[in-house]
Formats: sequence, C-alpha cells, structure tokens
Amino acid sequence: MKKSASSSSSSSEPAAKKHKPNDGPPAPAVDKVDGGPEDYVALFKADRKATAKSILDFDFSKKRVRILSDAKSIEDGKRGVLYWMSRDVRVQDNWAFLFAQKLALKNDLPLHVCFNLVPKFLDATIRHFKFMLKGLEEVADECRKLNIPFHLLRGNAGDNVPEFVRKHKIGGVVCDFSPLRVPMSWVDEVKQALPMEVPLCQVDAHNIVPVWVTSDKLEYAARTIRTKVNKNLPTYLTPFPPLVKHPFAATFEADPINWTKVLDTLQVDRSVDAVEWATPGYVGGVKTLQSFVEKRLGKFNDKRNDPTENALSNLSPWFHFGQLSVQRAILTVKKYGKRYSESVASFCEEAIVRRELSDNFCFHNKNYDNLKGAYDWARKTLDDHRKDKRVYCYSRGELEAAKTHDDLWNAAQLQMVKEGKMHGFLRMYWAKKILEWTKTPEEALETAIYLNDRYSLDGRDPNGYVGCMWSIAGIHDQGWKERAIFGKIRYMNYEGCKRKFNVNAFVVRHGGKAHHRK
Repeated sequence: MKKSASSSSSSSEPAAKKHKPNDGPPAPAVDKVDGGPEDYVALFKADRKATAKSILDFDFSKKRVRILSDAKSIEDGKRGVLYWMSRDVRVQDNWAFLFAQKLALKNDLPLHVCFNLVPKFLDATIRHFKFMLKGLEEVADECRKLNIPFHLLRGNAGDNVPEFVRKHKIGGVVCDFSPLRVPMSWVDEVKQALPMEVPLCQVDAHNIVPVWVTSDKLEYAARTIRTKVNKNLPTYLTPFPPLVKHPFAATFEADPINWTKVLDTLQVDRSVDAVEWATPGYVGGVKTLQSFVEKRLGKFNDKRNDPTENALSNLSPWFHFGQLSVQRAILTVKKYGKRYSESVASFCEEAIVRRELSDNFCFHNKNYDNLKGAYDWARKTLDDHRKDKRVYCYSRGELEAAKTHDDLWNAAQLQMVKEGKMHGFLRMYWAKKILEWTKTPEEALETAIYLNDRYSLDGRDPNGYVGCMWSIAGIHDQGWKERAIFGKIRYMNYEGCKRKFNVNAFVVRHGGKAHHRK
C-alpha cells in the first residue's frame, strides 16, 4: 500500500522559516529590472525558494485538507496523481496544487493538472471567459516548464474527470474548494463517479484559514467570526514553499490546446467584452498588487470610501479567478505594517475577515442568493413594507442601461458596464437603490445579482452575493430606523454621498446623467 492521501510531511522546520508566520515574507536580495523598482514576480519567487526546497520540506498543515472519499490511500500500480483545478487558477502560492505535488512526490508518481471548461456558466459573459482563459493559458505554459502536463477538459466534470482517471490509471485526485452550489455539485458528481479505490482530497486554497477550520456553523456577523479567524492566523498565514519541477515524467502527453478555437466555441453572450485596464493571469495580478503597495496603500484607510480617489487595491478580479493568492497579498501588505499601520489593518479586515465571512455564509447557507437566506427580522420588515408606494420604479432594462433619474447611480452602473468594476462604497448605494426602485425585494435582489454577475469581473462570487444580501436583505447587519420600502434595512441616500465625496466629479468622470421619462 502506498502513502496515505493525508500523510503528513516531516515535522522538522526548514532553516529558512525562522521568521514568524505573521511577519510576512523575508526580503531577499532581488535583481532590479532595468535599474527600476523591485520586480515582485522575482521577489515572490525568491521568497518561496528561501522558505523551503519543496513542499516535502515544508510543515504543511493537514487541516487544510478534507478527504471526501472512503478511499484514503493510493494503491500500488497507479500511474499518476491529478489536481483538478477549478477555483484557484494559478501554479504558485496554491495550497491545493502544492498538496497534489506532495502526494505525487511521496508516491513516486507523475503529476497532472486538468481544468474542466463548461461552455456556459451562470450569467458569465465573454468578458469573464476571456479573463479566465488567458489565466489558464499562462498556467498551462508554466505547468509545461515544470514537467506537469496540463489538460483542458470540455463539458461535464462529473463525466470528464472520472473518465480521465480511469483511462490513465490515476491513483488520487485533489480538488480545490468553492462554497457555491454549482461548483459543489461538480465535486459531488465527481466523487460519486470516481473509482472506489481512488481517494478524492479537497484543499481550501482560496481562504487563508480553511472554511471548515474557522467555524462549523453559519456565523452571524463579522464580530462573531473575527476572533475565530484571527486566532488561526499564526498557524495558516505562513509563507509558501515553491511548486518545483516535477521529477517523475508522465507516461502520456497532454493534447495541444488551440486557445482561440476554445474561445470561439463558448456558448456565452459576446456583447459584454473584455476590459483594457486589467491584464489577466498571475503576472498581471502581481503587477496590480505591486502598484497598490507602492502607490495606493498609504491612503487606503482614509480614502477607500471616496470613489473619486484612486485608493483601492483593485485586486478583486484576480482574487475571484484564483489567479492571485489572497494570502500572498496579505503577506506582502503586512510588511508595511509599521509605515501604514491603519491602512494595513483595514486591508486585512476586508481581505481576510470579510472575505472569509462571505465564504462561511455561502458554505453554510444554501439560500445565499435569495431572501430565504435572510434573517427572520429582515424578511419580516421587508414583507411589512412590500406594498409601500415607490416614487420611482424601473425595469431591469432601464437599470441596465443606466436610465434612472439619479446621475450618481447611473455613473456607478456605467463604470461597472465599461470597466467591469464598481467602486466598493458605491456598490452598497447601487444595490440599495435597486431595492428602492423595484416592485419587490425579490426582484431587487435578483436584478442586483444579475447585473453584478453579468458585468463585474468578480461576479458570481461569495463576496458579490453577500454584498447584495447585505445591502438588500440585511445579512451580517442589524435593524436600523424604520423607513418606507426599506423597513429596518440600513438606508443610504444621495445627500449622504454628497457629504462623503464630490459626487459631481464622479458623475462627470463616468458620464452619468439624470434621465426623466417623458
């Protein structure tokens, strides 16, 4: 019998890991690029090299892994280990990929990676698929250099992954984790169809603290999950070891991929095209992280709620598609804790506590995207005010076209349509106005989710669902002063925005204007 899927690594700490986990990565000497600033891609590569030789020399926490199958170990005579990549589309800084390599190395087996592409996914458009596929192309190229074949499967994962396992005598499968119902159903289907002797292991490579470690229940708010997350950070907020060139060559090659043809065969809406400001893939994500740290981090705490200021990280598209590790971003930002203590604390609150709260909500609440998932008080107050008169009432088409009387709302909608991103503060205002301007709270929530998922690069994400649920259904919030339509749901208005920032400057920048029905 070969090594168990949950087999632990050596308990000895590598010499390079003397710094405390929360201190962030060490700062090794890195060659300057053309005499310019540090190249973060090279910096992170040096950090991984300084952390450990490979995953076998790293103290990997077994709690990052859940074994979903009855089979616990890889049988003799198998010909490889498979990492089924889905949510976390990157090679380095990926705990699921690292665990798959660990399993393959311990069993002297080749390592394969597959991504199962579906021709249509929820309300994703060609904008989202182009971003994802460019990242996948980068992954495939890096895998080839590491002697790890990358396979692009097409269609239903429940059929394709087990078929691949049987055909190539794969001994173990590792998958990453998503709390959303469709990806979870894919995992269940694969689990049911895998050969009984093949272990299926799941690794939460998206959160810093795995969802199943943080809490075994639905958390009520940030205040109830914050301590649970923070107490686990010393264990899980560690540097990453490198994914290394795999020493065991595969017995078969991956089929060549024509990425242009792949794009052409997708059954998606092509009217919402790619944006220019965001370069897909790991390298693009790292460059955005570097620009945030060097140019915007210092004003993040004071200016992040001002849509006229360029103070946000802008990292959410790369986080959503798994092209950049949130953990890598946190390790990098925390190096500036003494210089920008308040901004670092604010960024960590948003990127760790709030983000992991969203995954907790979607994992433990099957109604994460409808009013059945709201608290009793919120459902009651919305129901009590269901028949309140709406001064303005807009169709989905009018909202999508930014044809309301509110020039600020229209500007925010136009920003999302054109740039694939809306400023975080205005996302709240935007969603709350949809509640105010639609016939029912159910229609409001459906419309907000539809528009966000259709246009935002980070749509179809736990953060997006929770953001809409917080704005419209009071999730992770409390009851406030009772008002028409909103009931006790927190209220936001135009005058409040004017007190916070220069509304006119934002409207002019994004071409918003007020529309009035004739």
